[in-house]
Amino acid sequence: MLISIVAPCYNEEAVLARFHEEVQKVAEELLPLGHDMEFVYVDDGSRDRTLAVLKGLADLDSRVRYVSFSRNFGKEAALLAGLRHASGDSVIVMDADLQHPPALIKRMVELREQGHDQVIAKRTRTGDRFTRTLTARLYYRLVNRLVDVELVDGVGDFRLLSRRVVDAVLALTEYNRFSKGLFAWVGFPSTTFEYQNAAREAGRTSWNLRGLLNYGLDGLLSFNNRPLRAALWLGVGLLLCAGLYTAWIVGAALAHGVQTPGYVTIITAVTALAGVQMVMLGVIGEYTGRIYYEVKGRPHFLVKATNVERTKDFIP
Repeated sequence: MLISIVAPCYNEEAVLARFHEEVQKVAEELLPLGHDMEFVYVDDGSRDRTLAVLKGLADLDSRVRYVSFSRNFGKEAALLAGLRHASGDSVIVMDADLQHPPALIKRMVELREQGHDQVIAKRTRTGDRFTRTLTARLYYRLVNRLVDVELVDGVGDFRLLSRRVVDAVLALTEYNRFSKGLFAWVGFPSTTFEYQNAAREAGRTSWNLRGLLNYGLDGLLSFNNRPLRAALWLGVGLLLCAGLYTAWIVGAALAHGVQTPGYVTIITAVTALAGVQMVMLGVIGEYTGRIYYEVKGRPHFLVKATNVERTKDFIP
């Protein structure tokens, strides 16, 4: 069985050689068991010498395949490119910063041989700050009440996918991709095991608070239309409240005459309703923006350099 390792890279010059050394060791251990391995690296428009390191690895190891983007298109595009260029019977997606321990690859392969199409690594939150753990739990509890798929806390992109799962994911051509949700949406028999997250070997993470918030918003909007439905019901509720308030004002006027007080109430109501309208317009705008990107049909990424003979989304 051929196993493809797909590793997106962004400014990973300091750790790439070390990562490749570790996965090479695993490949040597799996070879006597009848498993060969290829390494698919995707350079997501790095600003350091990541591409040069990948070219050096490819010169030393014929199993290395690399794809380098013309600019930074984001991790979702890098994952898509890696899956498109992976030819293995099974594909393992993992980060190149060694936070996903390569030693777990053997366990994934063993579980795959038991018939599971997806072998999912779930990291524990041991060592995380209390606030981060609490925020993550609250987020997943909220999201799972809204989205059409189940998103599990601690489960990310680190997983093994069978060829039919990879083909199913690649058949989903949407522009706005949320891979964690797509993996859950396609289904197929899966199993999960826990591991303790490792520290980053070198460099700095590219994730910041803004990126995490946008990623969380993508997860919320990519697999449901409930915010739009909520906007509809909120509008109906506000309309009913306005009708009841109008009836109360008319009744009070008939019973006690017209009174001038109520300025504060009116200003408060107008301000609150304006805020609600802006929020609802924002929700509608998010969905409209996604439709806009889908309709344009632009490629998910552009490739500037590769050692793969056949590549998609390549413009010389």
